[in-house]
Amino acid sequence: MTDREPGDRRRGSGGGSGSRTLGLRSGGGGGGGAVRQSFSHGRSKSVVVETKSRKRVINKPKDGGESKPATPAVDSMKEAARKAGLSEHETQRRLKALEAAKVAEAERKKREAVEAARRAEREAQAKAEEEERKRREAEETARRKAEEKAAEEERLRHEAETAAAEAAKAAATSTGAADARRKEERPAAAPSRPAPAEEERRAPRRAPEPVKKPSPSRGKGDDGRRSSKLTIARATSGDAEQGRMRSEAAMRRRLQKRNKGVSGGADRPAKVYRDVVIPEAITVQELARRMTEAGGDVVKALMKMGVMARINDTIDQDTAELIVTEFGHRVSRVSEADVEDVLAADDDPAESKRSRAPVVTVMGHVDHGKTSLLDALRKTSVVSGEAGGITQHIGAYQVRTDGGLITFLDTPGHAAFTSMRSRGAQVTDIVILVVAADDSVMPQTVEAISHAKAAEVPMIVAINKIDKPAADAQKVRVELLQHDVQVEGMGGEVLDVEVSAHTGQGLDQILENITLQAELLDLKANPDRVAEGAVIEAKLDTGRGPVATVLVQRGTLNVGDVFVVGEVWGKVRALVNDQGERVKSAGPSVPVEVLGLNGTPEAGDTLNVVEDEAKAREIADYRMRQSKNKQAAKGARATLDQLLEGAKRDAGVAKLPILIKGDVQGSVEAIVQALEKIGNDEVMVQILHSGVGAVTESDVTLAEASNAPIIGFNVRANAPARDASQQKGVEIRYYSIIYDLVDDVKAAASGLLSPEVREKFIGYAAIKQVFTITGVGKVAGCEVTEGVARREAGVRLLRDNVVIHTGKLKTLKRFKDEVKEVPSGQECGMAFERYEDIREGDVIEIFETEEITRTL
Repeated sequence: MTDREPGDRRRGSGGGSGSRTLGLRSGGGGGGGAVRQSFSHGRSKSVVVETKSRKRVINKPKDGGESKPATPAVDSMKEAARKAGLSEHETQRRLKALEAAKVAEAERKKREAVEAARRAEREAQAKAEEEERKRREAEETARRKAEEKAAEEERLRHEAETAAAEAAKAAATSTGAADARRKEERPAAAPSRPAPAEEERRAPRRAPEPVKKPSPSRGKGDDGRRSSKLTIARATSGDAEQGRMRSEAAMRRRLQKRNKGVSGGADRPAKVYRDVVIPEAITVQELARRMTEAGGDVVKALMKMGVMARINDTIDQDTAELIVTEFGHRVSRVSEADVEDVLAADDDPAESKRSRAPVVTVMGHVDHGKTSLLDALRKTSVVSGEAGGITQHIGAYQVRTDGGLITFLDTPGHAAFTSMRSRGAQVTDIVILVVAADDSVMPQTVEAISHAKAAEVPMIVAINKIDKPAADAQKVRVELLQHDVQVEGMGGEVLDVEVSAHTGQGLDQILENITLQAELLDLKANPDRVAEGAVIEAKLDTGRGPVATVLVQRGTLNVGDVFVVGEVWGKVRALVNDQGERVKSAGPSVPVEVLGLNGTPEAGDTLNVVEDEAKAREIADYRMRQSKNKQAAKGARATLDQLLEGAKRDAGVAKLPILIKGDVQGSVEAIVQALEKIGNDEVMVQILHSGVGAVTESDVTLAEASNAPIIGFNVRANAPARDASQQKGVEIRYYSIIYDLVDDVKAAASGLLSPEVREKFIGYAAIKQVFTITGVGKVAGCEVTEGVARREAGVRLLRDNVVIHTGKLKTLKRFKDEVKEVPSGQECGMAFERYEDIREGDVIEIFETEEITRTL
């Protein structure tokens, strides 16, 4: 039994009647005794206790050998315990702990040895499994090669048999029947599959796969559904191929793919040759896509041609054509200009055309009464609204008469608006040439005649101001003959009318002549088509944005139409007629203001309605690129030598830089043309920038950098521009009359001209004798033979009537006195500045110079 705790109490049955402590005797031998155990509720039990002597064993032999003697460590511990005065029980307890530690250490070493053995065993097993897997892969590879070789031999044999059969059939039957049967009996492009029995015979025998027992952990309803799952263990152990075999179709596709490579593409489908559309510039990737070729193949072809291009690089049309031809495709070249094919003007059928109002342009010299005559016809007062009483813009109006509507275009008569009059003549049907009876034919009248003849339109001469006392209508008719204009009164075909805008004389006759001329012209247009018109004027209006005055020539322009005009496009947001009223549509010969542009077009551009915004944007972008390319080409044409030559040529030319902003495009263009004519070989006007709209802060910055003034024609500077101009000291001048603008610029340019130097002869003096004076040099003793000699005047030394020297006098003396002037017939002494080569008999010419201010 184990040791009892000191608190346990037992009762003996043989030693006495009293109770005693149950314990073990410390005797060396064994013994026994009876002990009664007491329990609860008065129960008791008598047990026999056997006692044995305790004997401590330090090291028990494993195999029944003799015990080892105590180690020195145990002896030393006992000796130390004895010296420390420890009890026997404490000493035994420490010895027991030491023994337990030794046993634990032995157990640990034993476990490590077992673990090392297991590790070595696992490594050996993994190595064996890896070798087995490699062996299986080698066997599988060999088996597949054998299968592929057999399949290739069978395919070649089958092809030979098929070719022989076809040859026999071709020899036995006619060509037509043979072709029909060949199409029906021709084998598929893929290699024919051998018969199942033959394939089974040729295939190597496979070892039967072992039957796998189902896993005990599998659920009841699994039914082996996860038996083909590829796991890491199966992949590494080589069971993947056994568990996931290739299907028959996959094997067939693999063999077909390999056979194509071996046979040089015999089974490859026939290549499709396409019509490839090539624009002026195309990327390599887009070209490959259109040819359905690989991008890498196109890049390789370009490299063979010496063009190092990447897949996203752009190549030109010629290079792309070579590549397409190299791949065997057909080339179809197109141009970017084809985007404008939708705008091609086609003739309308005669049955679709209807009569339209004539477009009449009023032309003539400035201040001959064009606008006043038109006001009388319209019964309005437009001329009072123009600055200075002259027309600054092209005005478009409609007048309703007994004969129907008439559209009038009022063009300015000043020379600066030549291009505006030219645009007016291009869109007009009839020209009214206004000539003042008291002023007759003037330069702008001749220009108007030239425009009308160039446009090949009929002309009606209106001899205006016939009510003035100095009016001479016959003189006007005679002077018109000098410019090949023969009126009816002079035996010609040109209608002429004597009118007066103030009294109204002849106005009805003019309207009758216009109606008669329009009937003769039989003016018609198709209103049931997309609109087409011409921009008469364009401006940037505050609050409304870009606004274009358009004269519709064909079709009907409606609100909501998408159009393109020049380099800008837009969608009609609103249409405003000449009365300021909003309308929903405008037919042929109707002038309207169009709102909804994304920019300000050039006056004279053609407006075309297109189908959608994408097409309008495409055409506008193309035109903008073309314009930029032209500007770049214009700048790139000059070589470095030409630039240097031009710089040398302009080195002595003074330039007056100017920045111009106007209210409408036509006025700005006219101002630019007028200012470019100012100048000569010594001075010129340089237009830094011209545009439509208010003066902005960027304009001030540009003017400051170039030290140029800003000219605003019927526009003003905004608040930031005004502040910037005051801070930077930039001058902004405002004009509303083109006369004043041109005159001021001409005066400013004249200030850059060097003054003209004129010489004035004042006298001659003959040298009688030459003296040499110390400290002064040579002095000529002269006699004034003509005029007068002055000290401040210039002199020339003449020898045999040849000019030897030109300079100034250093001294002029009369006897010993210095004088300012010596009259004719008297003698004097003269000395030249920095010149002493004077001789007797030479003649001195005396002259004065004066500077005269030049003007342009």
